[in-house]
Amino acid sequence: MRRQHAEARARLPEPAYDYFAGGAGDEVTLAENEQAWQHVWLRPRQLLGLGAADASLELLGAAMAAPIVLAPVATHGLLHPDGELAVARAAADAGLVMCLSTRATTDLADVAAATTAAKWFQLYMDIDRDRVRRILERVQAHGYGQIVMTIDLPVAGRRERERRHGPVPFPEGVALATHLGDQADGGVKPVVGGWHAPTWEDVAWVAQASGVPVMLKGGLTAEDALLAEQAGASAVVVSNHGARQLDGVVPTAVALPEVAAALAGRLPVLVDGGIRSGVDVVRALALGADATLVGRPYLWALAAGGREGVSEALAALVEDTERTLALVGAERPADVRREHVRLRAW
Repeated sequence: MRRQHAEARARLPEPAYDYFAGGAGDEVTLAENEQAWQHVWLRPRQLLGLGAADASLELLGAAMAAPIVLAPVATHGLLHPDGELAVARAAADAGLVMCLSTRATTDLADVAAATTAAKWFQLYMDIDRDRVRRILERVQAHGYGQIVMTIDLPVAGRRERERRHGPVPFPEGVALATHLGDQADGGVKPVVGGWHAPTWEDVAWVAQASGVPVMLKGGLTAEDALLAEQAGASAVVVSNHGARQLDGVVPTAVALPEVAAALAGRLPVLVDGGIRSGVDVVRALALGADATLVGRPYLWALAAGGREGVSEALAALVEDTERTLALVGAERPADVRREHVRLRAW
């Protein structure tokens, strides 16, 4: 993955690279998201006769080769001409679920047609509910199994790299998809204007309007996890938006045990932020996650090598997860326990 990151950085124009690589403020949380996982030591058990492990599982109605979901990230078309189609096909190759962003450069119908694999749709709530309803109708019609509603973007974060460059120009022929069957103007713009600060009432409305299970992405506290449960969420994603919203916020590895303990297995808990290896995936499982989401690693793979690059990265991540499971003494993801890790001082 380091090689693909280096290749992506060399190939991409600086504004495009910084758009995907950057975080909010001084990017302290951006660094801490990765560093926090390094403070989770593994405690392997021995003499269990495990010559191999099986990382596959079924979660939220989707079969997965490993507890890894491709996180929703905007504008794949800035990274490779095949954009979201390449990622969707690579995810299917790897037996993993892709979550398509509201701000994709490929219409949700085209992504759905590209693969029969399970897929989810990420939603930013728009102030225009009629527009959202029309999108949700298409999400359901095209077989997306979950709506992943982002809840941590009442306003856009202060992202200094983006401020320095301004809007990132789109390549010729690439534009934002409206997910209404037409195309919007190209260009990466702040997520404000049509979006608004979502509320718990919006969560209930999305669930009713879509007829598709709704998980909530962006909570970091036990309090919001319990409210998500009360609101009927299908799952929660512990996330700080890839450290792109509020600098100084708690790293997701630190927030995860609190959320998992509050829900106590009543709802699936997923986590993103700084997951870079199969070791990190197993660390997350031990801290209470049912699955993880990865973002930047597959983005660099896309920029470096298109579908083949993403397939290579995902295959390596799945293999690393299986190897780590076997080495800690867990045959399946469900066998990982809190006792498999020890925490350094946060």
